[in-house]
Amino acid sequence: ICDLCGKSFTQAGALKTHQLIHSGVKPYSCDLCGKSFAWAGNLKKHQLIHSGVKSYSCDLCGKSFTLAGALKTHQLIHSGVKPYSCDLCGKSFARAGDLKKHQLIHSGVKSYSCDLCGKSFTLAGALKTHQLIHSGVKPYRCDLCGKSFARAGDLKKHQLIHSGVKPYSCDFCDLCGKSFTLAGGLKTHQLIHSGVKPYMCDLCGKSFAWAGDLKKHQLIHSGVKPYSCDLCGKWFTQAENLKTHKLIHSGFKPYTYSCDLCGKTFARAGALKKHQLIHSVV
Repeated sequence: ICDLCGKSFTQAGALKTHQLIHSGVKPYSCDLCGKSFAWAGNLKKHQLIHSGVKSYSCDLCGKSFTLAGALKTHQLIHSGVKPYSCDLCGKSFARAGDLKKHQLIHSGVKSYSCDLCGKSFTLAGALKTHQLIHSGVKPYRCDLCGKSFARAGDLKKHQLIHSGVKPYSCDFCDLCGKSFTLAGGLKTHQLIHSGVKPYMCDLCGKSFAWAGDLKKHQLIHSGVKPYSCDLCGKWFTQAENLKTHKLIHSGFKPYTYSCDLCGKTFARAGALKKHQLIHSVV
């Protein structure tokens, strides 16, 4: 019996090998990447990763693995069984390792920091994935529209847009009822109804519900207007504003913003709002 963790073994040699975990000694080192292990067997398994051979394939999704154990662990995802539950928030996981990673979120500790933008992460893997944004490399490409992404997860989320399915509906009020493809999109949208605007511009004090809107707003203060109309030469801070502006030249009014007092129509919602001020003058 191990006097440190209470685990029992049939043979003395197995106990001795096990105790290397507690000692922190890792005498077996990979000559390809330098990673060290307490046991020779773990080093041997690790070295298979460098071989690139993935002999074990999942018959449900086709994903391949180097080790049989990794395939077995992966198959728990398809079973729907999630025996590992977080005692802080109740979220369940198929794998013990996933629960362990998740619990770091509750600790609030973010030890891994990006040396390019300063953003911090709880997991080393999350930092590594984040750094792809700075590299400019976008290896994951949508085969429907050609848009590319730095992360596989972002491509997967994007592809839901093409499905047209919007299962997340806003139930805040009868007037809204807006639906979203992603749960995160609904959550972000609901900030509008809450009235909470946590993102404030430190130059003019204007507040926003979304960080993205604050970022766009701050471009106004920069004075930079990189988007130019090729018809009249007018410059804009944002590409969206240029796109909306071009509707004036086309004469096309796709959104049909109509004044309910006089019936006049406008290409832009902002133009309608300004027009309505005429009717408000006493």
